[in-house]
Amino acid sequence: MSDRELYCDNCQGVQQFETPPCVDGHGVDCPELVCTRCGNALLIATFTFHAPRLARSEQRAPARRAA
Repeated sequence: MSDRELYCDNCQGVQQFETPPCVDGHGVDCPELVCTRCGNALLIATFTFHAPRLARSEQRAPARRAA
C-alpha cells in the first residue's frame, strides 16, 4: 500500500491517505484512495483528454461594419 498526504473534506484538513487493496489490477497505481482517519474515499482522475478544436470559421473574430 502506498501512502499520501492529501486534503480530506470530511476531516477538514490534511490527512494520510492510503491505497486500499485493488481488485481491478491497478496495483500501486490504483486511482482510489482512502483517508486513514475517517475512511472517506477519494478518486484521483488519471486520464487526459484533448479539448475539441474550433473550426476555422469560428476562430476568426466577426468583421466590423460601419453604421
